[in-house]
Amino acid sequence: MAEGPLQGKVAIITGAASPIGLGHAMTVALVRAGARVALFDIHDAWLAQSAAEMHTIGGKDCALPIRTDITDPTAAEQAVRRTIAELGGLHILINNAGISPRATEFTEAAQSTNFWDVSPTVWSRVVAVNLSGAFFMSRAVVDHLRGQGWGRIISVTTSMDTMWRKGGTPYGPSKAGHEALVAAMAQELEGSGVTANVLVPGGATYTNMTASTLSDVRDKLMQPEVMQAPVVWLASEASNGFNGQRIIAYFWDEHVPIAERLQQASAPAAWPQLGRQAISPGR
Repeated sequence: MAEGPLQGKVAIITGAASPIGLGHAMTVALVRAGARVALFDIHDAWLAQSAAEMHTIGGKDCALPIRTDITDPTAAEQAVRRTIAELGGLHILINNAGISPRATEFTEAAQSTNFWDVSPTVWSRVVAVNLSGAFFMSRAVVDHLRGQGWGRIISVTTSMDTMWRKGGTPYGPSKAGHEALVAAMAQELEGSGVTANVLVPGGATYTNMTASTLSDVRDKLMQPEVMQAPVVWLASEASNGFNGQRIIAYFWDEHVPIAERLQQASAPAAWPQLGRQAISPGR
């Protein structure tokens, strides 16, 4: 069997355990491309199920399930160290973990539509996972990646209109902060061999997050597998030098040359093309 484009690479994917989700689909894609993957999540049963599935795809050494809470910076650092020790390295981080106020743990928020209906508990937990967790994970891996002169940080944010959509607090604002974090990281990593980019489906997608509320329209939603081809490219050597960008997976077309593909599917992360907004008196 020919080696895949990620042969010899080690990846971490947060929020990887859900049997229906972006993390699951991307884990399958990376394993099929030859990577060994550490699956980070807090759901023990899902972790065991997903790891077993990956082992049937890529063999017993291709997947390492690690139960960790990425909102705890110490736990995140320990899980990264364990990944490096047990899988022999680390090259790729995919910040995928995300929750919304409509998650089952927030039953009191299920019907909330206005920001004043959002409790401090719900706000803090969503921001902790969607923004702080991505920061803690990126911070935990960056010294290793910079030290070896090569690495990938790939973040799953959301569409721009979701960030500021009415009734979307705190999910939208937390993802807007994550996108801004990626844009800042990319600039600070420029020239290091480590890149930071965003990958989003491009619209409503059937995942564990939407399954409970959108199951009746499942066939009308994008499927998580839309992320698979672009995430493999972003994680590979082929994307060297591609930094500070967001790819919309829906527009990724494997049938056209890469330059054309990127032209139709990518743009700078955090929309700097909108121009500088700050006023600098006297300049």
